[in-house]
This record gives sequence, C-alpha cells and structure tokens, in this order.
Amino acid sequence: MAGVAVSTTINGDAVEYLCQPDETLLEVLRDRLGLTGAKEGCGTGDCGACSVIVDGRLVCSCLVLGAEAEGRKVETIEGMAHGDQLHPLQQKFLEHAALQCGICTPGFLIAAKDLLAKNPSPTEEEIRFGLAGNLCRCTGYDKIVRAVQDAANVMKGA
Repeated sequence: MAGVAVSTTINGDAVEYLCQPDETLLEVLRDRLGLTGAKEGCGTGDCGACSVIVDGRLVCSCLVLGAEAEGRKVETIEGMAHGDQLHPLQQKFLEHAALQCGICTPGFLIAAKDLLAKNPSPTEEEIRFGLAGNLCRCTGYDKIVRAVQDAANVMKGA
C-alpha cells in the first residue's frame, strides 16, 4: 500500500509525515511522531483518552485518519505547557490531585482546554457536560471539575 504524504501543523510546528491511508491520527501521533500523550483507551471514540484539537474542534484522534490532518492545525497535550511552565489546567490538576493512573488525564486536559477556550466562565454543570466525552476508571470526577473551575478562575485573572 502506498503511503499518503501529509503536511500539517502540530502544536504550532510545521510537520510532514507519510502514513497509510487507513492509519488513524492517534497512530500517527504516537507511532510516527513520538507524541505519546494521547492514549488509546477504547479505539472507538467512547472514552476520550485520545482527545486532540483539530482546527479548533475537539476530536477523538482514534476516529480521525492521519491523512485527514492535511493542511490542518492539530493541538495535543504536548503543546499545552510552555517549556517548564505548566498550563494553568495542568497546574490545577496537580494541585487538586485530579488524576490517578494518568491514562485519561491528557484527554481531560485537552477537553478542558477546549471548553475554557469556548466558555471561560463555565458553571459546574457546563464543565461536567463539556467533559462528558471523557471517562475515568480510577477517580471520581469531583476533583477534575474543581480543578477546571479553579483553572478557569486563574485564567480569567491572567
């Protein structure tokens, strides 16, 4: 099978890669580009562990073909921090102990980033709704919701 040449932008950097026509964006990110933050939890778009933002839209990268990233802007968990400075969401997840095993954490962070970009002052209900596509098997969601609320407050003041 011939590869598909793709030119895209990932976390602000121009990236080119070859992938198979049936290869998912998740596989490309992890196996070809070494961006292992997005995790495969279910492979069917039900858990959100592989969440990324493509052209400003939250997607499950296991449901997007790598070739579909052609000419698009992709944001992954690796692009959230700036050097050693964590994004406020990352910092608040740590402060609120809003993680355990870590498999779902990158997906929750990306989903929360997308939510706060669209709604900088969400209610608790809006946060829960905005994160509903992300599942966690280890912890309750209260710490995650509190971390997002706290980050929203910090980001509004920044």
